[in-house]
Amino acid sequence: MRRRPLLVSLVVAAVLCGCAGVPADPGPPPDPGVRIASYDFPENQTLAEVYAEALRRAGFEVTVQHGIGTREVVFPALEQGVVDVVVEYLGAAAEFVAAGAGEEPEPDPLRGLLAAALEPRGLTVLAAAEAEDQNGFVVLTDLAEQHGMTTLSQLAAVAPGLVFGGPPECAERRFCLPGLQEVYGIEFAEVRNMPSRSATVEALLSGQVDVGMLETTDARLTDAALLLLRDDRALQPRENVVPVVRTEVAEEAGPRLAAALDAVSAQLTTIDLITLNRAVAVDGLSPRDAALRWWDGR
Repeated sequence: MRRRPLLVSLVVAAVLCGCAGVPADPGPPPDPGVRIASYDFPENQTLAEVYAEALRRAGFEVTVQHGIGTREVVFPALEQGVVDVVVEYLGAAAEFVAAGAGEEPEPDPLRGLLAAALEPRGLTVLAAAEAEDQNGFVVLTDLAEQHGMTTLSQLAAVAPGLVFGGPPECAERRFCLPGLQEVYGIEFAEVRNMPSRSATVEALLSGQVDVGMLETTDARLTDAALLLLRDDRALQPRENVVPVVRTEVAEEAGPRLAAALDAVSAQLTTIDLITLNRAVAVDGLSPRDAALRWWDGR
């Protein structure tokens, strides 16, 4: 019986230190800070890092979640508070939330339409950048020369004998395959889903596809073997880069958050997008390192 006080003391000590299989209270999880999400292609991942660095320099804690999916995934994540910021493209985003809105030809009214559509969803649209990136449709230069083809209108005549390669969502997007059919009457013999833009370029160069969808700022378009066809009937909308932020987060952070993001948009040009893309696709940098290189040049 004289050992009992010692035994009790040992048990109490074990409980307090989390020993003997009894977990200690871990406390609240660490604050992730401002959570920036990117879409599933390299340019958007790099842009997410560029804007994230602006927030870090303004004193915010930031986490970046890369490649979480398409707009069907990202917009619900924003609305539900799973993420806080996404770097968008004006026309595609406006068309996604309000059919027909993407056809507005000028960036400022287009941004206004997007802001009005997203305000009831608890989302705030910040300033748009000069930088712009549209869907582009690319063929081998040899094929273009063979058919005397430089425009999408000229592609329509030969498309029934060609294979198209692009992202899986292209089949549903107004400014991809449906738009090509509606505006240009383009229908392909076959459509193949490409897992990435790099895979699209490889498929073009190896002859697995004849036409590929790439962004107009893709650095690989400097390859003389590839030709970007001109959108001569203006299918593509204005696609200026623009951050979208959860309104609650923007209000809690105060003007410092919007000011930091707007300052990036005020500097960002289309040439910058091409340079950032080249840093990743050609120079082999990570999106984070490409973003830091951009910042080092400011």
